[in-house]
Amino acid sequence: MFRRTFWFSTGVAAGVWATTKVNRKIRQLTPESLAATAANKALETGQRLKDRAVGFAFDVRDNMARREAELEEALGIHEDPELPAPRRYTAIENHPSDNRSTPKYIEAPMHSYNRNEDH
Repeated sequence: MFRRTFWFSTGVAAGVWATTKVNRKIRQLTPESLAATAANKALETGQRLKDRAVGFAFDVRDNMARREAELEEALGIHEDPELPAPRRYTAIENHPSDNRSTPKYIEAPMHSYNRNEDH
């Protein structure tokens, strides 16, 4: 009698376990679940690639600064030369009284070209 009860209980437990496993696997294979899994994997991969790219950019920037310092020391450059402000020309001024064939350039003030700035 105890033997039959033992094997009956063992069979019920195995059936419940197998049913649970099969139901979980079926839920994992639904289109929504597969799409969510694929999206999560894509996000993880994108994050890993971004982290590597940022690390690579920092490495390149550090090596570039180190190499620039080496070149500056080798060439004897120890200060940053100041560059003059860029000139901007907006129009060519042609005077009829001038008989020269070269046009005169008018230097324009530096200002923003944002069309929405005053609106």
